[in-house]
Amino acid sequence: MIRKEPEFTLGIEEEYLLVDKKTRGLVIDPPKSLLGECEKLLGGQVTTELLRSQIEVGTKICRNVKEAREDLGMLRRNIIAVADQHGIAPIASSTHPFSHWSEQKHTQKDRYESLTAEMQGAARRMVICGMHVHVGINDDSLRIDLMNQAAYFLPHLLALSCSSPFWNGNDTGLKSYRLTIFDALPRTGLPEQFQSFNEYERHVEILVNAGVIQDSTKIWWDMRPSGRFPTLEARIMDVCTRLDDAIAIAALLVCIMRMLYRLRARNQRWRTYTRMLVNENRWRAMRYSFDEGLIDFARGTIVPFEQLLDEILDLTYEDARVLDCEAEVASVRDILSRGTSAHRQLKVHELALASGSTQQHALEAVVDTLISDTGDDL
Repeated sequence: MIRKEPEFTLGIEEEYLLVDKKTRGLVIDPPKSLLGECEKLLGGQVTTELLRSQIEVGTKICRNVKEAREDLGMLRRNIIAVADQHGIAPIASSTHPFSHWSEQKHTQKDRYESLTAEMQGAARRMVICGMHVHVGINDDSLRIDLMNQAAYFLPHLLALSCSSPFWNGNDTGLKSYRLTIFDALPRTGLPEQFQSFNEYERHVEILVNAGVIQDSTKIWWDMRPSGRFPTLEARIMDVCTRLDDAIAIAALLVCIMRMLYRLRARNQRWRTYTRMLVNENRWRAMRYSFDEGLIDFARGTIVPFEQLLDEILDLTYEDARVLDCEAEVASVRDILSRGTSAHRQLKVHELALASGSTQQHALEAVVDTLISDTGDDL
């Protein structure tokens, strides 16, 4: 029995790509001092990632959305400042517009060496970045119950965050190409549904006992119970180039979680849908972002995304008020009017080509925009 409402604390992790400010390409082997300088400023809030051309930051445990914005903004500012001293810039983009995955070098750590040894070519292509949002829910059973219900909303969150339209110098035709790369790994995609936390643990235990995984941190679903913290971790999102967009999506997520908890407290619940159905919306979000709408399963028809978002905002209005993030949640509408990072990248590329730029110069213009937008609203 749940006796106390969760605190709904927040933690946000972001992965950035490091680019050479002259060539705009990925920095294959950044100076070792760069990470050390970042760690001196930020301590354990910054770390390496799978590739040397990546860096990851994570906020502290934040009591509310405003704290999360302040901390994440501080992390971005410091990474930008340190990188700039080396002629490098971080870009908050889930893929690089033109650098090739085969040219990248992996970070020399046991866990990365183990991953690449096991996953081979699937891991070597992982030149991708994401945003992970942890929501503090200190009840094991509640985490599983909310994960089952929240899976419905994961495509909506992805649609708002898309930032990976290019791969190896080509327009992929997808707004989020990142997930096509990530989905090549095992234990990815939409989360399974479980009747209880014990059932979830039994499934994890089978894989651990079989020697397939060391622990639950090797489960990389779009949403998972964190293996390190008492949180539910949403992982489906591309990393947002603009800080305001990242905070808006994090705010929407925590409000959805509280809304689902509120229903449960009233002995109600959101209807759960099969992976088969939710996967259709997941694909539509990858392909179109919000441009072509998502399926409303109850109506059995595709509905404009703006209409679906309005319905979600209405459902979570009370929760945004209680969590003091009404303005941040409302700003998800700005993403629709302005477009995601993917929309902006494609527009910059199109305009550059129309003005006579070569394909390479047009892609470099996209990188310049990503550099600017990553630090624009700090």
